[in-house]
Amino acid sequence: MFDRLMNFLNRQDSHAGQSEDLRASVAVLLLEAAHRSDHFGPDDRALIERLLAERFGLSKEQCAQLVAASEAKVEQLVQLQPYTHTIFTHMTTEERIQVIEMLWEVVYADGVLDPEEDMLIRRVGGLIDVTDRDRVLARQRVVARTIGARAAPK
Repeated sequence: MFDRLMNFLNRQDSHAGQSEDLRASVAVLLLEAAHRSDHFGPDDRALIERLLAERFGLSKEQCAQLVAASEAKVEQLVQLQPYTHTIFTHMTTEERIQVIEMLWEVVYADGVLDPEEDMLIRRVGGLIDVTDRDRVLARQRVVARTIGARAAPK
């Protein structure tokens, strides 16, 4: 009986750890995309925190802590693979497409798509097994929301 209880508790801890790893992986990719542009400022940080809060149901404080911890990882980033592998392993296809959509939101925050930003999303899409079609459709949705909203008369 004691062994069954310990196994149950270990599974719960493992699941919580996977959830934290997943959040951190998404945050690292969003920050990497944001840093690909010439300017990374408070508006970019606020957008990333909003996207993380919406996706994972986090409080402002939790988002701020997650972004701060992830920024340290981005500064030492050598490979995307550990982060994309976590996303690929623990997310459904639809959730992975949502990650690509989040990345498009970050890179289009300034209204301009830089070739390095496009290349990053193309690479991430391949690593997390999002098809080119789904990546392009995600981009179109974001452009319609962000660029279209800016062009609409106020």
